[in-house]
Amino acid sequence: MTSQQHRSRLKRSALATGAALTVVVAGAGAAPGAGQAADSTAAKPKLKLIAASNSVTLDRWEGEPGVYLDLGTYVTVDDVPLEFKVTRKSYKDPVVAQQIIRNGSSTQTKTLPAGLVKDFSGLPGFLEVSIKNAAGEEVSTSKGTFCPNNASGRIRPDAPATSKYPESCPTNPFTLGSVWGVEKGWASNSSTVDYDTPVDLPAGEYTAKVAVAKKYRDLFGIPDDQPTIKVTVRQVGGGGGEGAAPSTLSSAQHSGGHDAHSAHNASALGSAAGHHYGPRGADAPTPSALSHALEDRGLAHHLGDGAGHTDGSRIAPGLKASTARPTGRAGVPANVPKPDLRSLPAWDIAITDGEDGDVPGKDYLAFSANVWNAGPAPLVVDGFRSPGKDLMDSYQYFYDAAGKQVGYTPSGTMEWDPREGHEHWHFTDFASYRLLSEDQTKEVRSGKEAFCLANTDAVDYTVKNANWHPYNTDLSTACGQQNSISVREVLDVGSGDTYTQYRPGQSFDVTGLANGTYYIQVIANPEKRLQETSTSNNVSLRKVILGGEPGARTVTVPPHDLINTP
Repeated sequence: MTSQQHRSRLKRSALATGAALTVVVAGAGAAPGAGQAADSTAAKPKLKLIAASNSVTLDRWEGEPGVYLDLGTYVTVDDVPLEFKVTRKSYKDPVVAQQIIRNGSSTQTKTLPAGLVKDFSGLPGFLEVSIKNAAGEEVSTSKGTFCPNNASGRIRPDAPATSKYPESCPTNPFTLGSVWGVEKGWASNSSTVDYDTPVDLPAGEYTAKVAVAKKYRDLFGIPDDQPTIKVTVRQVGGGGGEGAAPSTLSSAQHSGGHDAHSAHNASALGSAAGHHYGPRGADAPTPSALSHALEDRGLAHHLGDGAGHTDGSRIAPGLKASTARPTGRAGVPANVPKPDLRSLPAWDIAITDGEDGDVPGKDYLAFSANVWNAGPAPLVVDGFRSPGKDLMDSYQYFYDAAGKQVGYTPSGTMEWDPREGHEHWHFTDFASYRLLSEDQTKEVRSGKEAFCLANTDAVDYTVKNANWHPYNTDLSTACGQQNSISVREVLDVGSGDTYTQYRPGQSFDVTGLANGTYYIQVIANPEKRLQETSTSNNVSLRKVILGGEPGARTVTVPPHDLINTP
């Protein structure tokens, strides 16, 4: 994957404007004391902008158009946690952000100004950065989004040992609900880097001044602190040896869409065996959300938590399957909680000339699709292998409210996929895709997909029993290896699994298809082998319009209600 593709996948959201603050009383079922009117003595989060260091050194790699600003600034939180609940009722409705103030047994809910927050990536225009050169001339200004779920840590020893909040802000265009938060006594990295617009700073000495935008200072009572940081830009040459730019891994390569496994290996090997998207410019798939700190650094040698650093990724270890096949009579009690699988409309839609392994000279319609679990129970599927076979028998497991296993049912098979770019165990018949005619009565193309289940996207962390810290967040922990004897694949409540149809044999061949209007249909659990709360919400549609001529086909993707992401 090229650095340009990496940067294009991490573009930040646009700025939004503010309005008046309103107070909403908490509804039924809230904590005791909820809904009480705000007063001047009520505890509120105490926020402050700080710089971890008075100076930073930024490397400008040979061939790069500039540097990426990670100045080491943090927002500290004390007295009570900083917490937000961000939702939209449907894709026809705007995003609504509410601040949740928890103080002992009381809970206060404040709705942020309408239009201030337009997506789920954070608070737009929060951080303002001005950079001056050694002569005192301003050479750069920028504004950045603040994701409270960014990489964070304690600022005092008596603060809570762990954070209950999620570890990233979602960037999936079809996200429905999110929770942002910083524990009291913690600080969250406020830096956000736009990889599409590096800052063109030649090697030299600079001074950066960082401030919180006035609308947020007024909204949250933040002091007008403006830390200054000495910035040294250091020119670093290429050449592949010592001093060469480290390999970069995008967020999707670590816990995102299912192009991760091969891309990770290619980057780690430093080879040219990375994924191919075709010369006609099919865009790279949308990555799943990791912390901005991980995205901002983006360097293979700096991923994960280690001595002297943390990137906030905290990728979970793999879940282990049962040691043996289930015994006894299969069955599920009638009242046991079940998952609720739902499909999101397709996105990242583009025309490509195919992938390595596809037939050359053809036109393919590629896209990303996601099936998520609205709960209230996780989807847990174990596969058990007979020695020497490339097929596993799979079983769906069910648990009561206390987490005790109370039933299981056969759910089909898992198969080993040896194709380059796959090379892991797939649960069969998890989803299917169809290209429908304009009147939606005829299938003009179809495909069935076997998935490796992984919690790649936080789709709605406001649903009942949503797990803010899911396991199996990347392919390396979720999919098993060729020598695995058993595999456990889980789709947790609130999370979804994005699969990018850019792989060989997975996109629609539209070479001979007439120009016109079509619909991409995504179906979750098409064979109904999995037991779930409801199957009435398993199907989604996305309108596409094909144009052009063979060898130069085009696709136009109209907005889906308020979602204008192709």
